[in-house]
Amino acid sequence: MRTATGYRSGRSAGLLGLVAVLVVTLACAIGPGTTGEEPAPAPAPSSGEPVDGSGTVEEFERDIPGAVRLAELYWDARFTESRQQFQPVRRVFAYSRDGEVSCGQQPLPRNNAVYCPAGDFIAYDVNWAVAAFRQIGDAFLFFLLGHEYAHAIQARLGISHQFTIQAELQADCMAGAYIGDSVQERQLDLQDGDLDEFRTGLVAVGDDPDQPWFAEGSHGTAEQRIDSFFRGYERSFAACDLT
Repeated sequence: MRTATGYRSGRSAGLLGLVAVLVVTLACAIGPGTTGEEPAPAPAPSSGEPVDGSGTVEEFERDIPGAVRLAELYWDARFTESRQQFQPVRRVFAYSRDGEVSCGQQPLPRNNAVYCPAGDFIAYDVNWAVAAFRQIGDAFLFFLLGHEYAHAIQARLGISHQFTIQAELQADCMAGAYIGDSVQERQLDLQDGDLDEFRTGLVAVGDDPDQPWFAEGSHGTAEQRIDSFFRGYERSFAACDLT
């Protein structure tokens, strides 16, 4: 993938390898709390040979701000079209230790990324995120940031759902809209294999088929998540039932 501002990678290593161990942790959103606690900036993981031979820690540190900025530009334009004022997420930052960050009174575990409504921030485990980036490439960043930013937009629009799965599938759709519209608007260029990365990654993070859809924390089966993401990708955010 490549953004108009120079963000680039183009790796197509496939998401299944590393993301298969992440399952539902990729897209978790912690519920509203009373306070949001932030750590000092997390140290970057040590450098070394990347898993797929292309991504590096330095690339990650350079590229993730571009992915965040693209999400901000996209949603700012959508809010402007609706004659609403857009407020970016207050902060996107990394942590490195279990319980180092809390959302409300709930500590965040390692191997996770969340949007916290209490503090209006997105936080991610830097070691986990860099490892995924080095294995699967830039598609991971766009889906990760797109999904978590979607939760922030849900909060800004006052959207609530009875079941977790409804919020998560809607966030998948919104992430698809953000990526698809950015491609249509020439803010983001797809490279060979990028769509396959998204599809394979969504398979990897789908719920176990035996998990009840109404259970707390359910995100949807692989089929449901793929359908939601590509519905947004093909039809824009109007397909995501934001009203």
